[in-house]
Amino acid sequence: MRTLTESSMLSLAAYSTTGLRDAWRAPGRSAVLFPLGSTEPHGPHLPLATDAVLAEHNATRAAQALRAQGVFALVAPTLPYGVTDFAAGFTGATTVPEDALVALVVSAASAWLADGAGHVCLINHHLEPGQLSAVTRAHAALVDRFGATAASAPQVISRRWGKRLGAEFRSGACHAGSYETSLMLAARPDWVNLSAAAGLPEVPVSLSAAIAAGQQSFREAGADAAYTGRPADATLAEGEALYAVLTEMVVAAVLEGLDGPPVTD
Repeated sequence: MRTLTESSMLSLAAYSTTGLRDAWRAPGRSAVLFPLGSTEPHGPHLPLATDAVLAEHNATRAAQALRAQGVFALVAPTLPYGVTDFAAGFTGATTVPEDALVALVVSAASAWLADGAGHVCLINHHLEPGQLSAVTRAHAALVDRFGATAASAPQVISRRWGKRLGAEFRSGACHAGSYETSLMLAARPDWVNLSAAAGLPEVPVSLSAAIAAGQQSFREAGADAAYTGRPADATLAEGEALYAVLTEMVVAAVLEGLDGPPVTD
C-alpha cells in the first residue's frame, strides 16, 4: 500500500486524485500555497531558479507552520516562469506575457478552490513590475470569483513586511545581493557558488528606484552582471532569520484570509 512520507504529505502533487478529494472533503480548514517563480539571471553566483526556490521554500516552511495550527496546508507545484522582461539580454532569461501568467494562475487556483480547497495563497518573490501586476490581478480575479476568504497574495514589498527584511532589502539594492543569497543558503546551499559570491564587489543600485525612474532592464539600471547589493555579506544565519519573517507573513495571510477579508497594507 502506498503511503506518503512526512515531506510528501505537504505536496499537493504527491496525492492521488481520490486522496486529495477525500482530504478536502474532511472537516477542518485547508489551504493551498502556490509558489510563483521566475527563470532569470541572479548574478554569477546564484541559479536562474532563485525566485522559484525562494517561493517554494517559503511555502514549505509556512505549510509546516499552518499544519501545526490545524490548517491542512498543501504546497502546489511551483510555477517556474514569470514576467522577466527586465532581464532581457542575459542567457537563460525566460519571460511570459503578463496576461498569460494571470490566466494560468487564475485557472490553476480556480480548479483547486472548485474542488474543495478552502483558500489559495499566492507566494511570490520575483519583484519585477509586470510580475507584481500579474499577481495582484490574479488575486483580484480569484476574490471576485470565489469571495474574499478564498485567496491571499502577501507582498514582501508591503510596509507591513518589508520593514522587517533587513536594510539591503529596504534599500532596493537586493537582487541576488546579501538578502537573496542568504535565503538561498538556507534553502539550497548546494546551488550557491560561495567562491564567486565572495569575490563580487558591492553594486549599490536600487532597482526599485531605477524602475521608478523609467529604466527597463538590469543593464540600463547599471546592474551589468545581473546582481545588486552585497552578495559577499550573505550568511546562513541571515537566511534563517529572513525565513522566520517570511513564514510568519504567509501564515498570517492564510489565517486572516480564512477568518475574513485579509488585512490590506
